Amino acid sequence: MRILLTGGAGFIGSHLAEALLARGEEVVCVDNLLTGRKENIAHLLENKRFKFYQIDVSEGVNFSERFDAILHFASPASPKDYFLYPVETMRVGSFGTYYLLELAKKNNCLFYFASTSEVYGDPLTHPQKEDYWGNVNPIGKRAVYDEAKRFSEALVMTYHREYKLPIRIVRIFNTYGPRMKIDDGRVVPNLITQALKEKPLTIYGDGKQTRSFCFISDLIEGILRLLAKEIFEPINLGNPEEFTILEFAHLVLELTGKKCPIVYQPPWPDDPERRRPDITKAKNLLGWEPKVKLREGLKITIDWFKKELKL
Repeated sequence: MRILLTGGAGFIGSHLAEALLARGEEVVCVDNLLTGRKENIAHLLENKRFKFYQIDVSEGVNFSERFDAILHFASPASPKDYFLYPVETMRVGSFGTYYLLELAKKNNCLFYFASTSEVYGDPLTHPQKEDYWGNVNPIGKRAVYDEAKRFSEALVMTYHREYKLPIRIVRIFNTYGPRMKIDDGRVVPNLITQALKEKPLTIYGDGKQTRSFCFISDLIEGILRLLAKEIFEPINLGNPEEFTILEFAHLVLELTGKKCPIVYQPPWPDDPERRRPDITKAKNLLGWEPKVKLREGLKITIDWFKKELKL
């Protein structure tokens, strides 16, 4: 397959590009490097089946070459980044999605959209199933990401209904692993970096809020399985094992062997209190569920952060 991958220099995108190349696919990677890093794909640049273009897809896409699939994974994804780039986040989740859907229609090819658990907002049901419509503040600070993804999902489904465009929509829950941005502000890089530097660990809120952490290799496996299936509806991918942020912080301290104090800061705006995917559909339709336990995945991630921080 010849695949156009947007956001390919990001954390998830770079792992996905690597996996697609390993399968023998040809990957055209585009990224504006607003939050992506060229270092994430440096090891791929010598591959003859890999091309990289620094392009902002929200400004339009102009490819004369044909593609078998377009995978739209471009967007700032952490609160720190989308609070810093609010307009850019909304543009890539609206104009970017539209331009890429038009390109998919022109190519009559598959369109694969990377959505997020954030479409559920601060959920009132638990765990979150795909048929839950969400509890999102549409005018809150966090809406730049939440609503951009919700709009994109609606637009993707509209193109599927109106033009019979083959589509995939994956709703990605908290994912971690090597190549995460050290300074992206999310709980995994924040706490690992603080622990390794022997600084106080910062928890936003009271630490009782929960997350479900999926290791990157498990997520990529799920993404590829969905790519191969004709499923024209959103699918949750994430790890249903639920941990409080405080539990996670103590595990980071244990695995790094550090004895740092924990300090508390006000929560992020509209920060979900509980987040846990219902992955029944992924199990039944894809035969997928995560295999990597948090302790195992964190050890790998911590080792990578040590190298990045030169510790």
